[in-house]
Amino acid sequence: MSLGREIDPWGTNPGDLIDAALKAIETALQDLLATDPAYWRTGQKKDLMERLERLQAQQAALKLRVLASAGDIAEETGAKDASGWMRTELLVDKVVGRAQVKLAAAVSKYDLVADGLAEGVVSQDKARVITQALDAIENDPAASAEDLILAEKILVDYATRLTANELKIVGRRILAEIDPERFETAEAKALQREEEHAQRRTFYSSRDNGDGTIDIHARVSRAVGMRLRTLLDSLAQPRKLSAENKGRKAPYDRLLGQAFARVVETYDVDQLPRHGGHGTTVFITMSVNDVRKDLGTAALGFDGEQITAAEARRMACNADLVPVVLGTGSEILDLGRTARLAYPVQHRALRLRDRCCQAEDCDAPATWTEAHHLKPWSEGGRTDLANMVLLCSSDHRRIHDPDYGYERLPDGRIRFTRHTRTA
Repeated sequence: MSLGREIDPWGTNPGDLIDAALKAIETALQDLLATDPAYWRTGQKKDLMERLERLQAQQAALKLRVLASAGDIAEETGAKDASGWMRTELLVDKVVGRAQVKLAAAVSKYDLVADGLAEGVVSQDKARVITQALDAIENDPAASAEDLILAEKILVDYATRLTANELKIVGRRILAEIDPERFETAEAKALQREEEHAQRRTFYSSRDNGDGTIDIHARVSRAVGMRLRTLLDSLAQPRKLSAENKGRKAPYDRLLGQAFARVVETYDVDQLPRHGGHGTTVFITMSVNDVRKDLGTAALGFDGEQITAAEARRMACNADLVPVVLGTGSEILDLGRTARLAYPVQHRALRLRDRCCQAEDCDAPATWTEAHHLKPWSEGGRTDLANMVLLCSSDHRRIHDPDYGYERLPDGRIRFTRHTRTA
């Protein structure tokens, strides 16, 4: 059926049918929006969510079907394609509009994908994944027309059981699933090319925000990214539960960021490259007075970036650093020895001894803790068991916070008290 305004052979005006259908949809949506889901039953909410997913797919099917035949819109308006008109009249970003026009053209080539959208069982995101996989097969000289037909059938079937990301993984190896013997070598070569491509596109950049934070932007291979996320999840999840149990519910992205910081701070410096015969180190420069007092500053590295003295003392517990202590005339009084992390055998001994975080109000297990020097390394404290105690990341930061004082109880636990500040 044409979607134009002309009269069709049966004497009906399609414009009237389209207008009536759209008004019915708009009225139904307005009726639903007029209600408050807070008063709905759980079953009604679940039913709505399920049906909306299907309706969104069907709405996408209709929109893509129109876009696939929207050349007349571009011709009438003088736009390069329908996306130009969408940018001008609908205020849709050109990149988004072009992607939709491209997807519309792709879907129109594959009947099973189009049918899946129309039935509401294939979402727009999944349709994009499937058509990209099918286009790659179509351009593969080793694949036949029969391979393409079978791949479309299998991927549409998978779409009813997998997420779009999972479907993308299947799509990359669908030919090997169709005929392992014929495509196994080709798949291996494709994976090798993908990994080489990932290595070429890997990068790291950072930007100082000027407020004590740095934004980090990086691109790594999928394998590295998944390993990093798994590592951060394992570190952040216990903290998430612990924070919620203590009534300090923190956003999970913040916990992941803290976990990332912990990975950096506790990295085994013995694994770093050697430069000029010495392990890579961080220099901390601070005055002798700041070493001894709660409030003060220190210079991080050779560029003079400032951190608090408390942060410098905390870093001394978990970093490979050289403290440079200056006298009142800025002369170097001491170029200290490199502080060492607790050896693995010491960590095991501490875990056996302390069993959990030693803060009085915390029961985080030993596997989530860090070793803290009771007598700070900057004041001559030694890295031995008698001078160390296990603290979780939150309490480790608290013990270095000048707003808190602490005492060690007879049973070895740490009791914190917050300093009262006078105006």
